[in-house]
Amino acid sequence: MTRVLLFGASGFIGGHARDALAADPRVTEVICPGRAAHDLLDGTPAALAGLLREVAPDAVVNCVGALTGSAAQLVTANTLVAAKLLAATADAAPQARLVRLGSAGEYGPVPDRVPVTEEAPARPVSEYGVSHLAGTRLFQLAGEAGQVDAVSLRVFNPIGPGMSQENLLGRAAARLRAALADGATEITLGPLSAYRDFVDVRDLATLIVAATLTPGLRHRVVNAGSGRAVTAREAVGLLAGAAGYDGRIREAGVGPQRSQAVDWIQADIGRAGELGWSPVRDLETSIKDIWAAGEAR
Repeated sequence: MTRVLLFGASGFIGGHARDALAADPRVTEVICPGRAAHDLLDGTPAALAGLLREVAPDAVVNCVGALTGSAAQLVTANTLVAAKLLAATADAAPQARLVRLGSAGEYGPVPDRVPVTEEAPARPVSEYGVSHLAGTRLFQLAGEAGQVDAVSLRVFNPIGPGMSQENLLGRAAARLRAALADGATEITLGPLSAYRDFVDVRDLATLIVAATLTPGLRHRVVNAGSGRAVTAREAVGLLAGAAGYDGRIREAGVGPQRSQAVDWIQADIGRAGELGWSPVRDLETSIKDIWAAGEAR
């Protein structure tokens, strides 16, 4: 049986990971310390090691990270946190499985219409992607050297109930809701022509469970996607349909810096399949649930 120490349980992905871990009969306890107990961003490796000795977890899962901010903020959240977790775990809980969330942004541009594997060259084109690639590479090196039983999940575009406006569909849902309330016949978003691999956050949560509990991992980097690429325009169109909005969706400006240079990306999810995992929710279901969750709030 497994005691899991989970960081970031109050976030979008972390909340779903907490629920999935707690529902698994192999997990005896999910400890979610929160910032009051230990702040991963500002805390020291020594303080983190003290928490690990106190909790004595069988696994440590980190869902803390940053999507936006300065280069220094992104490196702090996505790289230095990874380094601190590796150091503290090697010191205080060397037998624990250590799981972190990376990003598809680590890859940068990839060949069109070719699902990207974990062995593909990583050439990030944003500070965000660089910060995550550094964290992933640190985990990979430590895992391969046997210092820590570490694995990094390269998360593609997570969507689902509770997503924030930092993400395209969360932003689109908020603007659709405002347009419906105001009777507006047009909303404006950034460019929607890029192809993206949208993975339901609840499916991602079950992959986090698999990465946490599967013994004897063969790989230290695993893609977390749906294995299907669609245009952002199609996804927003489905959301407008779920909302009952028939106005115009205007595209203007530029997309987020973390992804604007990547026109097409789709995950090869073969390695995730080796963990006994596959996504079970289609895009239409995920998008209907995004809208329904917002309406319920």
